[in-house]
Amino acid sequence: MNPIIKILTDQKINEEKIKELFVTLTSNPMAAVGIVGSIGIPPEKLQELMGMIMTNPGLIKEAVEELGLDMAALEKAKQQLQ
Repeated sequence: MNPIIKILTDQKINEEKIKELFVTLTSNPMAAVGIVGSIGIPPEKLQELMGMIMTNPGLIKEAVEELGLDMAALEKAKQQLQ
């Protein structure tokens, strides 16, 4: 299991919210910070989570694939927003 997803599931975050986070993370990373802050992760886990995201962006792509989200569609949406 992807370590980012593992942290989120260990914190009892439901799959729908996790998918929302990754859709937002891939399309608008700054907005994702707000979502992460609103889901109630304890500060020490939040720090660990953000550290993983910042130091290993490849984990985001892995998580998107693991969740079955369409990376190409996310990239297209991202480009349309720019």
